Amino acid sequence: MGQVRKIPMRTCTGCRQEKNKKDLIRVVRSKEGDVSVDMTGKKNGRGAYICPNQECLEKAIKNKGLEKTLNISGIDEEVYRQLRKELGENNE
Repeated sequence: MGQVRKIPMRTCTGCRQEKNKKDLIRVVRSKEGDVSVDMTGKKNGRGAYICPNQECLEKAIKNKGLEKTLNISGIDEEVYRQLRKELGENNE
């Protein structure tokens, strides 16, 4: 019998739905407090996940989902710009 691998699930900070980790975009806060978009999903630090669509990003901004998950107050606008750019490229 082959071993069944468990699929890692994460919750989107926008829609609050649990989805496959591979289907989400990771935003990471390093120990130094730097926040960045982690397209590899392998950077060290505290991670927050978001669905790759504009609606979830806007919800996460409105409800401060990324800030709450990353335990910080305020995220640099550059991080949101980078996320919007990634989402724009994914939707074309």
